[in-house]
Amino acid sequence: MSFKTVILSSVAVAALAAPAFAQTNLRISTHYATEHPSGKLLAAFADDVTTMSDGDLTIEMFYSSSVVGTTETFDAAINGILDCDATGGAYQTGKNPAFQFVGDIMGGYETPWQQYSWLYYGGGYDAAQELYNAQGMQLIGWSIYGQESMSSSKPLAGLSDLQGWKFRSPPGMETEIFQELGATPIVMDFTEIFTALETGIIDGADASGLANNVGLGIYDVVQHATYPGFHSMPSDHLACNKTVWDGLTESQRRIIDTAWQKLSFQIALSNEKANAEAAAALTADGVTLHDWSPEDRAAFRKGAQVAWEDWGTRSPEAGKLLASHKEYMTQLGLIAE
Repeated sequence: MSFKTVILSSVAVAALAAPAFAQTNLRISTHYATEHPSGKLLAAFADDVTTMSDGDLTIEMFYSSSVVGTTETFDAAINGILDCDATGGAYQTGKNPAFQFVGDIMGGYETPWQQYSWLYYGGGYDAAQELYNAQGMQLIGWSIYGQESMSSSKPLAGLSDLQGWKFRSPPGMETEIFQELGATPIVMDFTEIFTALETGIIDGADASGLANNVGLGIYDVVQHATYPGFHSMPSDHLACNKTVWDGLTESQRRIIDTAWQKLSFQIALSNEKANAEAAAALTADGVTLHDWSPEDRAAFRKGAQVAWEDWGTRSPEAGKLLASHKEYMTQLGLIAE
């Protein structure tokens, strides 16, 4: 037998003896469209996971809630229709009011970085994980694009301007906060905002961040906005079926966690840039941007705490998460003891 034959035979035996790794594919659904900036970053996240795992782990991303509705995505992951949910915890307050405190704290942190730091360094991850695990899910991480802006047909320069201000609001805690502060929130769908502003049914709207509001065409109708915002900073999440998550290798879990943290960083940065560009363009076009004073921001946060405390009584998990947020915000100097 030649030396070459021996080498080839050894390679063949080694190949047969090597364990066969089956490729793992995760089915993840998001409410974002493929052309949306967040949708594009989610595609990059999926590519990062595949590349870092050398193809051992792939992600099948479903955009625009194409498999099930946005609010049903979490249940679809629990029940095995999907593997992971890339929407947000705020859609699940019907399961447990505590999800409000992982979806949108409302008037709490001032920057994405403060809110991320609660999750990773302020005890938030463990506190939130208990909530997710009780539902059979594993929280992987957040993505936070930053403060939302309010748009208005009249000046919205401070707390006093909220008196009698009629605006489009999402349902839930936000309506309670603004009612407490004298405004008149009207719950309506995104699709109704433009006509309601044109006809004067509402004076303004809470829709999204400044750049997204430009895309919606809101500033073709109204000429005032809050910027930088202060009232709402929603966090999207990546949450996976816990059985599926536990079935991944440690290497695969670390790859997903690392790729998601990169996505989180990029979403916050890219939106900060987009909002700054939008602010400059709007100012040049004559739109007035109102940056609330530290005193008015603090007064809004104090008013928001009335709603926080009420929501904190609605379940033991809500109370625990609220206590964790308050402790960390006190450390940051955002609220007083």
